[in-house]
Amino acid sequence: INRKFDEIVEFSEVADFIDTPVKRYSSGMYLRLAFAVAAHLEPEILVVDEVLAVGDAEFQRKCIGKMSDVSKEGRTVLFVSHNMSAILRLTDESLVIDHGKLIKRAKSSEAVDFYLSRGLSQEGQRQWTVNDYQAIARISYPNRSSC
Repeated sequence: INRKFDEIVEFSEVADFIDTPVKRYSSGMYLRLAFAVAAHLEPEILVVDEVLAVGDAEFQRKCIGKMSDVSKEGRTVLFVSHNMSAILRLTDESLVIDHGKLIKRAKSSEAVDFYLSRGLSQEGQRQWTVNDYQAIARISYPNRSSC
């Protein structure tokens, strides 16, 4: 990490806040830093779960570029997403998993067609209620009685 520290901070764009305790970071800042650390430590397998669901468009482009670089270096990128256009841009082969069960392994274009034709894209959505947010807040911040 020491060797890659400057690259990590530059990629994550949190330089102005690097001396701030991480527990005070917003979820977006935390995600930026976490992705930067994971991607810059040269793992054999980079697991990315819905990193493109948050962050601004420029940071999303940077993440896609970094995942592409990792892949071109011969390392494996396991990219979990409901974003079909990103899947098509970033992957050659895809797995379609439904309720924890592998139901399709194919070239990405075929897997995306299968995923969409089965209506699985609708199942990946979650409608959040005020009660859900309050429950998450109680789990995340146990000393707070309400949000």
